[in-house]
Amino acid sequence: MRLFREHGWDVVGVARRADRLEALAAETGADVFVADLTVQAEVDALRDYLAELGPVHALVNNAGGALGLASVEDSDPEDWVRMFDVNVVAVKRVTSALLPLLRLAAADGGGADVLTVTSIAGHVAYEGGGGYNASKFAAHALVGVLRLELAGEPIRVIEVAPGMVKTEEFSLVRFGGDRAKADAVYENVAHPLVAEDIAEAIVHAIELPFYVNTDLITIKPVAQAAPHKVVRGELTPRG
Repeated sequence: MRLFREHGWDVVGVARRADRLEALAAETGADVFVADLTVQAEVDALRDYLAELGPVHALVNNAGGALGLASVEDSDPEDWVRMFDVNVVAVKRVTSALLPLLRLAAADGGGADVLTVTSIAGHVAYEGGGGYNASKFAAHALVGVLRLELAGEPIRVIEVAPGMVKTEEFSLVRFGGDRAKADAVYENVAHPLVAEDIAEAIVHAIELPFYVNTDLITIKPVAQAAPHKVVRGELTPRG
């Protein structure tokens, strides 16, 4: 959101927490809209609000999260339901609601974009990832199907799949607020990615010439070879 504003875009930020949105609005000058995107009525209200503002040139689906690291056998089914609702169904809700507005923008020339942030967990399974892997694999499939269904329209469908990104809340939410467990995820990892790194990739993909489609951008820190293989300590050449 910040980077899009720096690049001159008119931005509407959408989230559940009004206080954080208001702070971002004050900092960046962006418009904001408070909504829980797992609730269809609130998605419909967002659509109506955006329709009043004018065509939507780009949609960035960036909501998501993981809950727990329990096994498939032992994990709580309600955690799976919540992850699918946020990581998959909310993406479908918003994309379906805003496609008519994206088509209006595309009709004016220059095309439009649907960019969805998934995860490398949607491409490689790992122990303890059960529900999160399943939901992110589903999000990856959703993006692939959408690209096929929109073929022939001037609408790009882009997937950005980050690896380890050190943010304020992701691991804290995953471990139910256990700060020690959350901090241990990034302990002694050389340069885990930060949110700004992902923002750079998102803005770059959307600002490429309209005929260039980056179907999939996978972005990980050098210290992470796979979801389950992270090198801790200094990275040094062999030999």
